[in-house]
Amino acid sequence: MARKLKSDRVLFLATLGLVCLSIVMVWSASAVVAMEKYQEPYRFLIKQVMWASLGLAVLWGAMGVDYHRYREPRFIWACVGVVALCLVAVLFSPPVNNARRWFGIGSLGIQPSELAKLSAIFFIAWMLEKRAHRINDVGYALLPIALIVGLLVGLILLEPDFGTSMSLVLIAGVMIFAAGLSYLYLAAAGGMLIPVALFIMLGADYRKRRLTAFMHPENDPQGSGFQLIQSLIAVGTGGVTGKGLMQGVQKMFFLPEPHSDFIYAVISEELGLIGATVVLICFLVITWRGLRVASRAPDMFGAFVALGLTTMVSVQALVNISVVLGLMPTKGIPLPFVSAGGSSLLINLLGMGVLLNISRHATSEA
Repeated sequence: MARKLKSDRVLFLATLGLVCLSIVMVWSASAVVAMEKYQEPYRFLIKQVMWASLGLAVLWGAMGVDYHRYREPRFIWACVGVVALCLVAVLFSPPVNNARRWFGIGSLGIQPSELAKLSAIFFIAWMLEKRAHRINDVGYALLPIALIVGLLVGLILLEPDFGTSMSLVLIAGVMIFAAGLSYLYLAAAGGMLIPVALFIMLGADYRKRRLTAFMHPENDPQGSGFQLIQSLIAVGTGGVTGKGLMQGVQKMFFLPEPHSDFIYAVISEELGLIGATVVLICFLVITWRGLRVASRAPDMFGAFVALGLTTMVSVQALVNISVVLGLMPTKGIPLPFVSAGGSSLLINLLGMGVLLNISRHATSEA
């Protein structure tokens, strides 16, 4: 314990690079829209700088907090309880775009579902550390996890937010699989979840339209297929080097939500294949270093938390980029560290701070 604790510098730099890119690209993608809608060209830029500054401060603070403190049962249950109450309370908030996902604080919005992912990771890691030796014992190891994750997922689905709820299920699945769960259980769970997911997807008209638009966007180019078509145009016209920063066309009222859900399309158009590839490499680096931290963590709790946090970021990035490229139906999931929006940026940076603290305790030098 005499050695000086050092965080994973590569992981930190990759994260910082994406945050810096976020400020530049949110400004580029939102200035015209903000001027037209609010007569404030710097509206989204100012918000993003505020959230990024707060998020980096939270990251720095979390880096200095020993992650073993998150193992305390009182902390675990307090997190789960508070998040569950927030998810219930948000259902009574005013709807935004036909969904109740945000608490409004002035002109800012907070999503409890983002906190749900973090609290679930701590809870699952805590349970797996104690019970992974009997991971295939359904009642002993799997049932408590299923009950808590099921509660959180159910409340998130009521908002409704299908994308975040499925992300939480996938995070839990990856963590449990890493604990040594039998393939038979995974196959059975998949067999049960697939029809449930299809029922949920086809149970709402807007989800049906998204699925139809994903499969045949050309059938309704001015309606449900509009987003995907405009996104692919942005990606395709960027070429290798892009049109140049601030020179993109699709953000000019063609591409919906260019500064949030579809910011990767703006990056592809303005910075080209080179810029889009750099962003992808940053996420690959974060995934690689996060898995490296998990493999070198000094205890099972740290390993499972590191794996959960890495999965949280990498899955979200994979889904967002896949949606932009037309590989998945539209989900409304932001690109971690890059898209405009406070809750996602803040929680992801908090998660990176915890991950960096775990890297300080690695069994060998990073």
